[in-house]
Amino acid sequence: MYIYTIKNLKRKYILFKVSIIGASGYSGIELIKLLSSRDDVRIEHVFANSSNGKKISEIDPSLSTLADIETEKYSPGLLNSTDIVFLSLPPAESMKIMPDLFESGIKIIDLSGDFRLSNASCYPEYYKFSHLHPELLDKAVYGLTELFNDEIKYAKLVANPGCYATGIILALMPALKNKLVSESGIVVNSLSGISGAGKKDSLEYSFNELNENIRAYKITGHQHIPEIEQTLERAAGCRIQFSFIPHLVPVNRGIYATIIADLKSDIDADTLNSLYTEEYKESPFIRIKKNIPQIKNVVHTNFCDIFFETDKKTNKLIIISVLDNLMKGAAGQAIQNMNLMLGLMETSGLIKTEKLYV
Repeated sequence: MYIYTIKNLKRKYILFKVSIIGASGYSGIELIKLLSSRDDVRIEHVFANSSNGKKISEIDPSLSTLADIETEKYSPGLLNSTDIVFLSLPPAESMKIMPDLFESGIKIIDLSGDFRLSNASCYPEYYKFSHLHPELLDKAVYGLTELFNDEIKYAKLVANPGCYATGIILALMPALKNKLVSESGIVVNSLSGISGAGKKDSLEYSFNELNENIRAYKITGHQHIPEIEQTLERAAGCRIQFSFIPHLVPVNRGIYATIIADLKSDIDADTLNSLYTEEYKESPFIRIKKNIPQIKNVVHTNFCDIFFETDKKTNKLIIISVLDNLMKGAAGQAIQNMNLMLGLMETSGLIKTEKLYV
């Protein structure tokens, strides 16, 4: 462990070394932006096999004065002095290198879906591959800090949640946990910014196809469904059933989820607000809103805004959640997990006005 003294402040920071495997994608770049602005951590290595040898500024010019690091080809031996490593890789890639990483003792945060599911049999159906190392699935802690804070603190391997899953779970969990809504017949519609699809060089993701257009996709069998099910069922203590339809909309970033569930009994707005507020009172990135939330108020932040209203005519609970898919839905949440795993303040590096010193 290293001590790093900031000139003129006379305060000491604990400096941790971090590395990123898969640094050239949207989430990888977002991680670099967040980490490079901090004084309590230092980026040691960034690995990007497809752009090996390039400087980060060639991939994203906005980082030229912040973290102009040269990318390297991944080699396990280069991580010997790293305290924590982020994996921001395509599906089925993290699991290939996980056994060696796990045995090394380095703390790991995996942003892919390779270790989110507890049941290996779900991977062929939802991710279209068979898991190579199912023995490691029960070693991973699901990294939704608002639900599993204490487990994350002592985890060796954290599976960072999916972006859609984060907003849906956070919105529904208090209602299901407190038996306010029916566990079946839940309908979820989510609108995602284009960055949620990752960097893809194909016609269907070109400007002409996406601009001034909205389209649904994977209306059955989306890969985030099983992680939503297993997490909400753990909270509710019973089986749940829901329909989930994701859509791509022509914005760069953000996710807007509208959820409709059947109320089990009458509940007034004040009681509902008190229940959600109590549930998330220790969660600095959850904001319970009195007005319908908007994507523009959460982009480039790690906040998830939640709004709800009851429809007395239909006896439905309507919940809306909004977040930035690259922040609370990916890199920001990964940093939140890192903070807990390293014993730092949960909000470190994520709320600019806070004091980071210890």
